[in-house]
Amino acid sequence: MKTAWGDIELIDAHAHLFSHTFFVALAKGLAAPPAEDELYAVLSQKLPFDFPPREHAELAGRWVEELDRHSIARTVLIASTPGDEDSVAAVVSAYPDRFIPYFMLNPKAPDALERTERAFRELGMKGLCLFPAMHHFHVWEREIEPILEVVADSGGLVFVHCGLLKVGVRDKLGLQSHFDIRFANPLDISGVARRLKSLPFVVPHFGSGFFRELLLVASECENVYTDSSSSNSWMSKMPQPLSLEEVFGRALDVMGSDRILYGSDSSFFPRGFQKEQLERQVAALEKLEISSAQAGQILGGNLARLAR
Repeated sequence: MKTAWGDIELIDAHAHLFSHTFFVALAKGLAAPPAEDELYAVLSQKLPFDFPPREHAELAGRWVEELDRHSIARTVLIASTPGDEDSVAAVVSAYPDRFIPYFMLNPKAPDALERTERAFRELGMKGLCLFPAMHHFHVWEREIEPILEVVADSGGLVFVHCGLLKVGVRDKLGLQSHFDIRFANPLDISGVARRLKSLPFVVPHFGSGFFRELLLVASECENVYTDSSSSNSWMSKMPQPLSLEEVFGRALDVMGSDRILYGSDSSFFPRGFQKEQLERQVAALEKLEISSAQAGQILGGNLARLAR
C-alpha cells in the first residue's frame, strides 16, 4: 500500500468471519427460528447482507478479492460465534498466506479447554478471542488460566474485548444481548499478564471506553497490546471527548509503536473491507509525523511478528 511513508505491507489485525454456521447460530435466537433452507430468506428481511456461501473456498475467494482490491496483504479472520473455529480453519486453508485465524471461545463452557487445545494444536489457530462482557467472566479467574497456558505453549495470542460491546447484527434482528461491562475492564488482565509474561494480550478498540485503564495496564505489562479497529465511537463518550489523533498519540507515548496494531473491524458483505477506517487512521498517524519505521510497525509489522 502506498502511504506518506512509502510502500507499506498492510496487515489488518481485526476482521470478523461471518460464515454460514454463524448465521445458523444467530437465527436460533429468533422467536421462530427458520428452517435452514429458509434461513437467508428470513434474515434478509432485516439484514441487507450478501450472505455467505456454504462452500468455504468460495467465501475465502471473496475475501481475497476484497483484500486485493484494497491492497491488503493479509488479514486476521475471527470466528464470530463460539464453536465456529472449523469454518475459519477451512477458509484459511484455501489461502493460508492471506489469512490469520482467530476463534471465539466461551471459557465457561464445559469443553472450553478441549476446544482450545484442538484449535491450536490441530486447526492451526493463532489467536484466542475472549469476550468477558458477553460470557460473564473475569480474565483473572483461576479456571481460565489453564486455557491461557495452552495458548502460551502454542505460541498464540489472546484477544480480550474490553469496554463497550455492541453486536450490530443482533441489534438489527431484535435479539437481546445480556452484556455486562463490569467484566470488561482491562485492569482484569494485569495479574495474569504478569504471570504469563510470554503470552501477548491484545485489547481491541483502544479499550473501547477504558482507554485510561488500558494505558495503566500496558505501562506495567509489556505483553499487553492494543488494536485501533472500528470507528472508535467511544471517544465521544469520554468526560473530555478525544480525537483519534490524540488517542494514537497517548498510546504511542505509553506503549510505543511496537505494541499498537492497525485493525479495521470489517465483517459482512457487500460492505466488505472498511476502507474509510483505514483512511481515518492513516490521516491521524500522518498528523503525528511518526517515522516510516513506526508506521510500518503499526500498519502490519507488529502483527506479522506476533502471528508468525
